[in-house]
Amino acid sequence: MEKIIVETSARHVHLTEEHIEALFGKGATLTFKKALSQPGQFASEERVTLVGPKKTIPNVSILGPARSATQVEVSLTDARTLGVAAPVRESGDIKGTPGLKIVGPAGEIEIEEGVIAAKRHIHFTPEDAEKFGVSDKQIVSVKIDSADRSTVFGDVVVRVSPKFSAAMHIDTDESNAACAFGECRGEIVKS
Repeated sequence: MEKIIVETSARHVHLTEEHIEALFGKGATLTFKKALSQPGQFASEERVTLVGPKKTIPNVSILGPARSATQVEVSLTDARTLGVAAPVRESGDIKGTPGLKIVGPAGEIEIEEGVIAAKRHIHFTPEDAEKFGVSDKQIVSVKIDSADRSTVFGDVVVRVSPKFSAAMHIDTDESNAACAFGECRGEIVKS
């Protein structure tokens, strides 16, 4: 059975151009640090601090390029630390989610909404989706074998686009639960 690469997506922020300037100064842009698995996506050199009602989390990565809406993706553990009730949502589905303060070296912003725990998902090109026998928005389960904590993750949404590269994304809580460290692969079990 063919397996899909499983990547851990740690806490990060997506910012609009306006918010990049508010946090890092007029005319600021994100500085490329390293490419991510999804084409055109990158981790930037810039970092911010998340400020919630309970605590703060410093040194949080910003992923580029700039987006049309600012979004903060945290694990559920991070959400409890911050004191926000982040719902599990697909990236971009931020309507009605909580907000928080984001602090950069040149300023700070308060977002009214945008904090989510990302729903675990698999990115596929149309060709890869066909090869794996799945379709866009299909919900599947994925079995990850590890030395001490083999796990089956349910409620994994399949996302298909020619702009994607095949990879499953889980957050740090999920990765720790499955001991999914280093090079990790999962087997799709259709639900």
